[in-house]
Amino acid sequence: MISTLKTQDLIALGFMTFALFLGAGNIIFPPMVGHLSGDQMWYSALGFLLTGVGLPLLTVVALARVGGGMNSLTAPVGKGAGILLGVLVYLTIGPLFATPRTATVSFEVGFAPFLGTGGAARAIYTIVYFTLVMLLALFPGRLIDTVGKMITPVLIVALIVLAGAAILMPAGAIGEPTGLYVDAPLSQGFIQGYQTMDALGALVFGIVIVNAIRSRGISDARLLTRYAIIAGVIAAVGLALVYLSLILLGAGSGILAPDATTGAPILTAFVSHVFGPMGSILLAAVITLACLTTAVGLASACGDYFSKILPMSYRSVVVLIGLFSMVVANQGLEQLIAVSVPVLSAIYPVAIALVALSLASALWRRPSRVFIPTLLVAAVFGIMDGLTAAGLSRLVPEAVAQMPGADLGLGWLVPVLLALAASAAYDRVASR
Repeated sequence: MISTLKTQDLIALGFMTFALFLGAGNIIFPPMVGHLSGDQMWYSALGFLLTGVGLPLLTVVALARVGGGMNSLTAPVGKGAGILLGVLVYLTIGPLFATPRTATVSFEVGFAPFLGTGGAARAIYTIVYFTLVMLLALFPGRLIDTVGKMITPVLIVALIVLAGAAILMPAGAIGEPTGLYVDAPLSQGFIQGYQTMDALGALVFGIVIVNAIRSRGISDARLLTRYAIIAGVIAAVGLALVYLSLILLGAGSGILAPDATTGAPILTAFVSHVFGPMGSILLAAVITLACLTTAVGLASACGDYFSKILPMSYRSVVVLIGLFSMVVANQGLEQLIAVSVPVLSAIYPVAIALVALSLASALWRRPSRVFIPTLLVAAVFGIMDGLTAAGLSRLVPEAVAQMPGADLGLGWLVPVLLALAASAAYDRVASR
């Protein structure tokens, strides 16, 4: 007899998946998008949802179809290239950027109003925070119970309160768009969706989701795929609602923090304006729970991946990831964001192309003929976009800088589509 998940376990799995994705970037970037896009916020919101919700969902589907592992997804490019891409993604989404950022954001938004921003307070907080992360991540088979059934329901209630306040009690009128949001709100929202790191997160969370399902005794491949997709859909719906409410919050609350460079000051100012002193407690609960669940998922995913390619146990990797992230987190939020933007601009084109090619795998006669040239072009032009984002545009050839969409961070799109068309045509001809 084939084991199946009970309805309550399936809902808990969806809640766990939602909580894994809802982390630091998901909370601080949408308000900034709303603030900068003003009355163009719905166009920006659409772009943001494409990369912040649509792409992660497609990634979960692609991973579910191959069993949840990134190694299977990258198999057409060869073992060496697949490991290289996997290591880059896991390091980016793990100890170098995303995992430390969960601690930095939760401290600066949730606890700095009470503890101050001093180095000692930050150090003590990160020690406590990552100790808890490591303790939870050391037992991946219990994530549905600890995250899906215990932590996430509390997080959802707090988010509903915050979203309701944004809709019913806006701090001010919606302003005018500024900067690139005046003429290109859709593409700017699309690029800002990179900052959530959700598409990269989906690449590493796939195995966490599948392992959580397996821990319930599910071994049938079709059920594994089905349950993983259902969990992804539940998470996508939840993320979309959170993003829309936070973008609306930012559009009507920018007046409270006009000089904000991230969404953190906007959120802090809004909850204080609406709820008074209790608002800071509400925000601390939301941001800490959201960041903690994501950090646990990231540590677990990194532990699973690196323990398979390195002579180290899962628990040893989790502890090492936690300690390294603890050190990086003490560098501060603005520094982490400044460094992560160019890296994400370079990696995302490859991630998007990889997922798209995997979803269309039935079309390719020999996948390597299509995957290798298309991903190579995505990597080259992604690096060019990364150099531009880092302020090193002088290193980018003029012809590349003049590509359609290059000024918007989408200069990779046309070359990748051309490479895909050419390699797909060659695949058909060569197969004959």
